[in-house]
Amino acid sequence: MIEILAARLLAPYLGVSLEVFTGIIGVILAGISFGAWLGGRSADRTDPHRLPGPLLIAGGVTALASPLIIDAIGPTLRINALSIVFAAAAGFFIPAAILSAVSPVIVKIQLASLDETGRVVGTYSAIGTAGAILGTFATGFVLIAAFPTRPIVVVLGAILTSTGVALSLTRSGWTVMSVAAAAVLGFALIAVGGPCEYETTYHCAIVEEDPANQAGRTLVLDRLRNSYVDLEDPTYLEFRYIKLIADIVEVETAEGPLDVVSIGGGGFTMPGYIEHTRPESTNIVLEIDSKLVEIGNEELALTDEIDVVLEDARISLRDVEDDQADVVIGDAYSGASVPWHLTTREYMSEIERVLSPGGTYIMNVIDYDDLEFVRAQALTLREVFSEVVLFAPDSYLDGEAGGNFILVAANDDVDVAGIEERIDRRGGSERGIGDTELTQFIGDAQVLTDDFAPVDQMLGRP
Repeated sequence: MIEILAARLLAPYLGVSLEVFTGIIGVILAGISFGAWLGGRSADRTDPHRLPGPLLIAGGVTALASPLIIDAIGPTLRINALSIVFAAAAGFFIPAAILSAVSPVIVKIQLASLDETGRVVGTYSAIGTAGAILGTFATGFVLIAAFPTRPIVVVLGAILTSTGVALSLTRSGWTVMSVAAAAVLGFALIAVGGPCEYETTYHCAIVEEDPANQAGRTLVLDRLRNSYVDLEDPTYLEFRYIKLIADIVEVETAEGPLDVVSIGGGGFTMPGYIEHTRPESTNIVLEIDSKLVEIGNEELALTDEIDVVLEDARISLRDVEDDQADVVIGDAYSGASVPWHLTTREYMSEIERVLSPGGTYIMNVIDYDDLEFVRAQALTLREVFSEVVLFAPDSYLDGEAGGNFILVAANDDVDVAGIEERIDRRGGSERGIGDTELTQFIGDAQVLTDDFAPVDQMLGRP
């Protein structure tokens, strides 16, 4: 349970990525290893009957402290492997080690004879594994879907602490102090609250009001500004990259209604823009996070006219008919996490399938530093589409800065001059590169496939 909850607690600061899961799993395994050794050593040196109660109490107290520790250090973390391992160790190594010390103690208590070693060890190993499976399924499939993380931690800590008190052979001052500490920590978790206004399946979400615009709302996901909407004017576009996407849509499509498929909803800015600028358009959004849809309905500008499909886009895209979409907009990324399976050559082939003849795929990619990810993504698109153009400011293309890059892919010519003219009219700084210049930009990048897409390692961080 702690291992699964750890991913939710770290997400507001480090995002949801393979690297985060790797760090958590490694730290928890280290805690299990150390705890098993320490528990077995302690059981041999003292009366094992006296240990389960204090261990469970200590496990409950340290579990309750974990969210508070993460919230204290979270704002200082940078998104890299060292920070991930450090944060996971600071928050979860100790409770994992303490709780893992219980099993060898129980085996020692139950082991009456060396002749029964195999049966006792095997039985309690099986029981422990069955408990781990139950805790994993209950937490991942039921608890996280029904409750915020902090109440789950409070209940878990309370159960561990109360069970430890019940098993304690003595009611020492240490026991009383531990119970008091658990009560204080549990109260703090409930009273102080976490960094999230909304805790979605994948993100820590906050909706901020714009002090300069009463109707303006900014959706913040995992500490990063994800979307901006004007509740009174859906055609108002705040973010640079959203303006650029709108430029491309207006230049690359004919006047009148459009058939648009959006990969990722976020704040539903572009679907709202399409709805108001192209009446009677077919406007489908493939969004995996049901809580974002709820936020969009309650606090942003999501309307019933926009058709939202709640499922992973890799799966739901299969139900979109061939040659259906005039435009597909890929905006499922944030700066903290990348759904790697939406970056591969095989997935791009699905995008190409649903595009109508002359249709356009517009893709938002966020990258920094050596731009390894955006270069690989451009090359991957070239494997599927005959025309690929990358739009970004010169400082991004030169590697001096980073942020949102927009890739445009089609099987017809992309009107780069027309798009740049529209960018100039609004005072933008982006330009498009294709053909030889894009080849030079791509350099020695590798194609992303379902068998090889290490995008979490490629992605540069601000």
